[in-house]
Amino acid sequence: MTSADFQTLLPEILLSGYAMAALLAAVYTTKDKLAPTLVWASAGLFVALALYIGLAGTGERTVFSGLFTDDPFARFAKVTILLSAAAVLVMSQDYMSRRDLLRFEYPVLVTLAVVGMMVMVSAADLITLYMGLELQSLCLYVVAAMRRDSARSSEAGLKYFVLGALSSGLLLYGASLTYGYAGTTQFAGILSTVQGGVPLGLLLGLVFMLAGLAFKVSAAPFHMWTPDVYEGSPTPVTAFFATAPKVAAIALIARLVQDAFGGVQDQWGQVLAALAVVSMFLGSVAAIGQRDIKRLMAYSSIAHMGYALIGLAVGTAYGVQATLIYMVIYVTMNVGTFAFILSMERDGRPVSDIAGLNQFARKEPLKALAMLVLLFSLAGVPPMVGFFGKFYVLKAAVDAGMVWLAVAGAVASVIGAFYYLRIVFYMYFGAEQEPVDSRMAPVQLVMLMGVAAMMILGLVNLFGLEPIAAAAAEALVR
Repeated sequence: MTSADFQTLLPEILLSGYAMAALLAAVYTTKDKLAPTLVWASAGLFVALALYIGLAGTGERTVFSGLFTDDPFARFAKVTILLSAAAVLVMSQDYMSRRDLLRFEYPVLVTLAVVGMMVMVSAADLITLYMGLELQSLCLYVVAAMRRDSARSSEAGLKYFVLGALSSGLLLYGASLTYGYAGTTQFAGILSTVQGGVPLGLLLGLVFMLAGLAFKVSAAPFHMWTPDVYEGSPTPVTAFFATAPKVAAIALIARLVQDAFGGVQDQWGQVLAALAVVSMFLGSVAAIGQRDIKRLMAYSSIAHMGYALIGLAVGTAYGVQATLIYMVIYVTMNVGTFAFILSMERDGRPVSDIAGLNQFARKEPLKALAMLVLLFSLAGVPPMVGFFGKFYVLKAAVDAGMVWLAVAGAVASVIGAFYYLRIVFYMYFGAEQEPVDSRMAPVQLVMLMGVAAMMILGLVNLFGLEPIAAAAAEALVR
């Protein structure tokens, strides 16, 4: 490994070394008593590396003979992944400590999952892609079942593992077909192969790989694991599932279709557009009947991934830029929403029944107002920032001549607004009953109020994301 290779891989190397050192330190010292310290140390390292990547990273470098690439697109995704993982870690520490769920393995597994995500978004080869994806997935299977005395948590982990193995099989079969027809696993080599015409076997390989990745991003019809895993997993783990892994999977899909199959957008664009439409409508319609807020957020994530896929389906630099902006806004909204969900309890026990929010505004008017802002933003109600996220992806579809896709997105957004606004109705006008308590640790309160404020204040310049996302998109779509 040269010094240039080492510098390019420095964030991944530091995180991997830290995870192994933390594991050994906990095993040979106080074990679970060290867990709170590891949570804060991991979150601090994530933030430090995000700053390093965002400020020190320049240009584009490919290392290990083209297996791993570092460019503005990868750095944008990595910063989003690191900051969202740090936010989820710090706001989950109080929740898991009070319920005796905080094990020293939790921050270590999250750290290793983040390493996998960072490898995913920098993959320039099918083998690197699979290594990063499996490192992330294996860690997530374990954290889904962390509540070992709960049958529902064990069921969530088992379902996730079995269906995850199926998706990995689809992905590997597609990768083997691609290798067989292209004669290489490197994205650059595959791209040169498809320039002169695309064999049917190569297209089949692409379809299988997209099917496997659609599972990871919980796009319909590969969404079947999402509601049960979201509901059965500990709530902080659900918050993690809804944020960083989604960014990594969307970025990986963008990387694969643009870097390896960029010359045949007319082929994969149809597949992504179909996934987008099915995800938007299934997520929006299925969420209407949900009474558990974690299941509702599961279907919400399915719908939101549909909107994100619109930007990728159009195949333009502006579409990728729109998707990147959308994912940052989506992750930010989810961090604030789950900060609230983590606080829902009754008699010291966590609850997730939506009906428990009846008349919540009478007891906690400020928290109810913050949640109202977040729900309006998730629904895409102007002038919240969430509206502009949807506006970007729909505009990208219109600009690319896919007006029908933009119309489908607008219709699905109207349908989806119902279940978000119903929660607002419950909080302010619901029937009289015992409302849930809202015991928030200071960090959770800061997350809730801070994100709610960002949904309004971000209107000024969308957090300054536009030029950064544009540079990232242009680095990917050449």
